[in-house]
Amino acid sequence: MFRPRRSATAAALALAAVATAVLGFAGPASAHVSVNPSEATQGGYGRFAFRAPNESDRASTTKVEVVLPENAPVGSVSTMPVAGWTVTVEKRKVNPPIDVHGSQLTEAVSKLTWTASGDAAIKPGQFQEFPVSMGPLPQVDRMVFKTLQTYSDGAVQRWIEEPTPGAAEPEDPAPVLTLTAASPSAAPAASGGAAAPADDDSDATATALGIAGLVAGLAGLLLGGLAFARTRREHAPKA
Repeated sequence: MFRPRRSATAAALALAAVATAVLGFAGPASAHVSVNPSEATQGGYGRFAFRAPNESDRASTTKVEVVLPENAPVGSVSTMPVAGWTVTVEKRKVNPPIDVHGSQLTEAVSKLTWTASGDAAIKPGQFQEFPVSMGPLPQVDRMVFKTLQTYSDGAVQRWIEEPTPGAAEPEDPAPVLTLTAASPSAAPAASGGAAAPADDDSDATATALGIAGLVAGLAGLLLGGLAFARTRREHAPKA
């Protein structure tokens, strides 16, 4: 009589063990500094946010340093104010220069450092986002942003390991922005005889619709006239 109950209990314990194992392994891996969104288009501009969760149970995050990759310089990098945080922008020389809308830039942003003031530090159980606008994005497959996260107790978490596509996530992965090639723009319509069939089809369709509308309108007028004549006959005085 008690066998079904024991079986149900065993199944529940097994399910709990699996869930604990899955969540236990997934939790730490998802708590690193990340860039959102994590995908963008080469040559475009975008608004991104570096998201820094606080992993300590006792200390707060007081500084976040993001290093831009040397092999993928970006011509324009601007930051959005974050309440209670100051940002320092460091630049470096680039050669060859970066072409941005015809202008040759010889410097590029190399590092962004956000430092908390007062009570703005990221407390345990919280996270903070640091928005950045960047572009034009380089012609590379991805950008790896090595990041340092400093805590109020002096500890420094180094998110600097480059993930390998297809491999397991490293213990301290750096934020990665994946870049895809821009889709080719639509080819301009051919001139001359090549474009004529499309125009003819469009004109024929428009003409057919116009004729149909005219016929419908005439039919409506005819029906209205017949109804009016019938009403007059019914209400006309009899001789």
